[in-house]
Amino acid sequence: MLTLTLLWGCNNSEQNTSAKEVTVNKAPQQRSINFNKGWSFRLIEESDTVNYSAADIKEDNWRQVNLPHDWSIKVPFSQEFNGATAYLPGGLGWYRKTFTSRSELSGKKVQLYFDGVYANAQVFINGTKVGERINGYSPFFVDLTKHLNPEGEENIVAVKVDHTNYIDSRWYTGSGIYRDVNLVVTDKLHIPIWGNFVTTPSVSKEKALVNAQVSVNNEHNSDKSLVVRSSITDQSGQLVAQQEKTVSLKANAKTVIEQTLDVTQPKLWDIDSPNLYVLTNTLVVDGNPIDSTTTKFGIRDFLFDKDKGFFLNGRNLKIKGVNLHHDAGLVGTAVPDDVWRRRLLALKDAGVNAIRTAHNPVSINFLDLCDELGLLVQAEIFDEWDNPKDKRLNQWERHSDDISRGYAEHFQEEAERDLKDSMLRDRNHPSIFMWSIGNEIEWTYPRYKAATGYFDMNAAGNYFYNPPFISPEEIYERFHTSEEGKYVLAETAKKLSKWVKEIDTSRPITANLILPSVSHISGYTDALDVIGYSYRRVIYDYGHELFPDKPIMGNENVVQWHEWKAIEERDFISGTFLWTGIDYLGEAHNAWPRKATPSGMLDTAGFKKPSYYMFKSLWQEEPVLYITSQTEEKSLYKSVQTDNSLIVEEKEPGKWQQRVWFWQDVNSHWNYQESEMVIVEVLTNCENVDLLLNGDSLGSKRLSDNPDRIIKWALPYTQGELKAVGCGKQYLVNSASKPVSAHIRVDKNAMEPSFNDVAHIELQLIDENGHAVSHAEEQILFSPSENIELLGVDNGDTSAMDSYNSNTLTTAKGKALAIVRAKDSSEGFVNVYLAGKKIQRISFNQ
Repeated sequence: MLTLTLLWGCNNSEQNTSAKEVTVNKAPQQRSINFNKGWSFRLIEESDTVNYSAADIKEDNWRQVNLPHDWSIKVPFSQEFNGATAYLPGGLGWYRKTFTSRSELSGKKVQLYFDGVYANAQVFINGTKVGERINGYSPFFVDLTKHLNPEGEENIVAVKVDHTNYIDSRWYTGSGIYRDVNLVVTDKLHIPIWGNFVTTPSVSKEKALVNAQVSVNNEHNSDKSLVVRSSITDQSGQLVAQQEKTVSLKANAKTVIEQTLDVTQPKLWDIDSPNLYVLTNTLVVDGNPIDSTTTKFGIRDFLFDKDKGFFLNGRNLKIKGVNLHHDAGLVGTAVPDDVWRRRLLALKDAGVNAIRTAHNPVSINFLDLCDELGLLVQAEIFDEWDNPKDKRLNQWERHSDDISRGYAEHFQEEAERDLKDSMLRDRNHPSIFMWSIGNEIEWTYPRYKAATGYFDMNAAGNYFYNPPFISPEEIYERFHTSEEGKYVLAETAKKLSKWVKEIDTSRPITANLILPSVSHISGYTDALDVIGYSYRRVIYDYGHELFPDKPIMGNENVVQWHEWKAIEERDFISGTFLWTGIDYLGEAHNAWPRKATPSGMLDTAGFKKPSYYMFKSLWQEEPVLYITSQTEEKSLYKSVQTDNSLIVEEKEPGKWQQRVWFWQDVNSHWNYQESEMVIVEVLTNCENVDLLLNGDSLGSKRLSDNPDRIIKWALPYTQGELKAVGCGKQYLVNSASKPVSAHIRVDKNAMEPSFNDVAHIELQLIDENGHAVSHAEEQILFSPSENIELLGVDNGDTSAMDSYNSNTLTTAKGKALAIVRAKDSSEGFVNVYLAGKKIQRISFNQ
C-alpha cells in the first residue's frame, strides 16, 4: 500500500547534499501561529438555543480568557456534584475569537488545530460549522480556507463545548479548550499536519539509520515540481545529515516521500542522557522554500525479551514507572508546562524512569517534556471499548443516567479516528516506547469475570493475593462454552491492534489486563506484544510458565514494597507502573469530603509523601533516610517486651504483603503526649541505621532484619530531637512549638508573561526556633500585585474542600502551595500573610 502511494502521481529522484549545495532564496513564512490569546467565553443553560456562532452576538457579558482554559476547576467543590469527577461540574460553554484576514492568508490553506477540547466540541467559522470532535482527549484540526472572509475583513471562530454529561469518565476530566490551539497556514503545496514520521530502524554506537517519511499534498489545480529536503541537526544546531529528492506531483495529488539518512557517532536518547535531534523537512519550488516543518526526535533502540525483560540501547533496565492522570491539582487540566516540569522532576529524582498515561492521550506539551527529561512513556488510548464502565463504581456498568454516558456510546463510530489521530500526532516522540490499547477492559465483558473462578460463591480469598482457584483447563472450558454477547473482546482487541500497526510498527502493543488468567486463553493476548498485568503480581510465575511466549510486566501495581519485590526477584518481569505517581482529582464517588484519590507518591500539591521515600530508597543508589512516626494505638505495629529488649512487630503478622493503594497513617512530626508510646518508622536503603533521641542512641538496627523494609523502634515520647543516622548521612526531626512564621521556597523569581511560565511558592510553617511545624495549622493569605496572577492555592490534602480558586487557605501538615504567573515583564510581588500578619514579600522580575 505504501509503494502504491509513493508512485501515485509522483516522479522523484534522490541525492545526498551538503549544506553548501542547497540554494534557498528566503525562509518560508511562519507555519504555525499560537492562537491561545484573546478569546471570549461564557457558560449557558442547556435550554439556551441561541446560535452563539453568529456574527451579531454581543459579547458584553462574556469573560475574556486565554487558552488553555478549564472552566470546571474554577468552581467551588460541592456535594451537588459527583465525586467521580471530583465534586466539580461540567456544563455547556461557548468560546469566540475574532481575527482579521491578513494578506498572508490570501491563497493559502488555513487550518485551526486543537490539541484537545473536553468535550463534544463543535467548531464554527463565520457561522458555518466546519468540524466537531466528541472525544475530549483527541487532537483534531479543521479547514477554514473556504470560509474566510476577504482580505481586511474580520472572521469569527466559535467553539461550542458540551460537557453536560459531566460524569463521562471515572476521574476528573476538566471542561473546555484545555490544551493549545494553533492557526496553521501553508501553501496549497504543503506538508500536512502530522505528515512527518521518523524512525531509527538500525542503531549502533558507530552509526544510526534514520528513516524519514514526509507526506506532501498538492492542492493546486496544476502539476508541481519541487525539491523535498530533509536535514538533521543535533542539539547544538550542527548539521549532521541531509538529503534531497526531486519530485513531480500531479494536480490535486498526494505522495509520501521516504528518505534514509545516516548519522555517524550518534548521541543516543536515554533516560540519563535524553539527546534530541531535529529533522527539518522543507519543500522548495524554483529555489524558494514554500513550506517547512521541524520534528524533534531521538535515536534509541529497545526491546522486550520474554525471559530477560526490557533493554534500552543494549542495557538491561527495569521499568520503574508510575501512572499519571492528566490533571495537576489546582490548575485542573489546563496545565502549564512548568507545573508538569516540577512534578516530573520530583518523580525522576525518586528514580522514576517511565510514565503510563492513564487512561487517554495526553497533551503534546507533556510528551515534549518527557522527551526532554528522559522519561519513557506508555501511551494509553482507551479506558473503555464496546461496553461502558460504571463511572462512579468502576468495573461493569450499574447506572443508566444520561450524565454518566461516556465514550463507549461512540466507540463504534469514533474509535479508529481517535486512535489513529492520536498516534499520528505522537509517534515521533522518542519517549513513547509502547502503545496501550486499553485499560482493565475485561470488566465490561461478563464472560471474563465468570470464567476466573475468583467470584464463585465458594471462592475463598481475593484475586489480588491468590493464584486462580481453578485450573487453566477449567477456565478455558468455562470461557469457551459461555455465550459471546454482542461484542467479543478479543475481536475488538485485534481490530485495535491492526489499526495501531497501520500507523506504527516500531513499538510494541500492550493493554492492562485485570483478569489475565482468562485473557491469556480468550484470544485477547493474541492481539498484544507485551502483556500488562493489573495488580496481579501473585500470578507472574503462573503467566510466565503457562504462557511463556510473550513478555509480561506490571501496568498497574500499588505503591508498596511487596509489589516491587516481586518484580525485582524476576528477570522476566520488565518492570511496573505504580498506581499512582501523583494524587489525582476524582474517583471519589460517595467519598465527601474527599475530592481526590490519595494513592500517589506526591500529593495534589506536588509535596512528597512517605511512599515517595520508600520507592526512592528502592529505585535510587544514593542514601535515603526518612523518619515517620505514629502513636502505638494508631500504628500498624506494636511493641513487644522480650527478655532483652523492646521489639516491634506487626499487629497482623505478614499483613505488609497485602497493603494496597494508601500508605499507612503516619506523621512526619515529633510531637506527642509526654511518655506516650510511639512507633518510629525509618524508610531507608542503608543496611544499618542508628536512631538517636536528644543525642542518646536507641540502638542500631539492620534493614535486612525487616522484611517490610521499614526499620522500626518503639519508645515513650520525649520532647526534643529525633535523628536517624546511616550511610554517613543523617535525617532529623524536632519537636516543634506553635507556628510563628514560615520557610518559603520559590522555584523562580523571573517569569515571562506566558501561560507555561509559572512560579511555585512552597510554604512550610516553622516555630520560634526555626523547626518545621507539621502538627499544627494556620491560615495563609497570598496577596499578589496587580501584574501577578494567582492561579490558585493548595495544601495537598485530598479532604480539603475549599476552592482552589482563592488567595487564602489553611495549611495541611504545615504546608501550603501557591502558583503564580506574570501578566507582563515588569516587577511584581506577592505578599504572604500568616494568621493576618505579613511574614514575607516575594519579588519577581526585579
